[in-house]
Amino acid sequence: MDALDRVVKPKTRRAKRFLENRAPKLTENTKNAMFIKGGNASSAVTEALKDIYALKKPFAVLYKKKNFTRPFEDQTSLEFFSKKSDCSLFLFGSHNKKRPNNLTIGRLYDYHVLDMVELGIEKFVRLRDLKNSKCPEGTKPMLIFAGDAFDISENHRRLKSLLIDFFRGPTVPGIRLAGLEHVLHFTAVDEKVYMRSYKVLLKKSGCKIPRIELEDMGPSLDLVIRRTHLASDDLYKLSLKQPKALKPKKKKNISHDVFGTKYGRIHMQKQDLDKLQTRKMKGLRKRPAEIKTGNEHSPKKAKL
Repeated sequence: MDALDRVVKPKTRRAKRFLENRAPKLTENTKNAMFIKGGNASSAVTEALKDIYALKKPFAVLYKKKNFTRPFEDQTSLEFFSKKSDCSLFLFGSHNKKRPNNLTIGRLYDYHVLDMVELGIEKFVRLRDLKNSKCPEGTKPMLIFAGDAFDISENHRRLKSLLIDFFRGPTVPGIRLAGLEHVLHFTAVDEKVYMRSYKVLLKKSGCKIPRIELEDMGPSLDLVIRRTHLASDDLYKLSLKQPKALKPKKKKNISHDVFGTKYGRIHMQKQDLDKLQTRKMKGLRKRPAEIKTGNEHSPKKAKL
């Protein structure tokens, strides 16, 4: 049995809090990502790992030492590091003659590799090459995907899901306008994916709604899709399964439309409109002739 798989009883309060933090929960913690450098990594790959790590902080772990492993051939080291650092996302950088400037992005389910996509760097602009103001650490980005390939191709569809998982950040209860200051834009053209990072600038417009400008702050990556390792449909469906406690209970006679408007249905007894009390007006009063006609048709009551 692996040392990390053994049942460990905590001896201190600190160890108990640590194990409770890693225990399964109904609402899981924010997903962390680990950045691993392969045995042979070029300067472009190393800089790309550092720049993406800067965007992902503080939900990231950067391994500075080289790790001689190949994710598409042997995944045991990735699974070991995942258990050690409690990370469900990874970005692995490597470089060789056959596949130069290589980035492998992937995610894990139950500490086993679920999806992996190998991307080659064709063009790279570093974060420090653009002398602009940067977003503060931990800023939740807005993700934009452009291109029909993200909706047509299965590889691109899984890559889109993987990128959303990787960069989405924590779940927040509310949003303020000043906090929307980082945009990540992904464009798919054939087998290439262009990643751009912008800072949102709010300018004066003379009215309540500010004028918005986008300023390139880096990093910028031109990527090409190489190899893919996708989970089967059954395993992918299992990874998306939610516990019953999180599923909203169905309420009777309540429905929602496409815009999220809430509608309720009320059940009432049949009303007798003749007994309905209305406002008494002179124009609605019965004339003497109508009263007399009504009395003639009504049967007379027998005297006792």
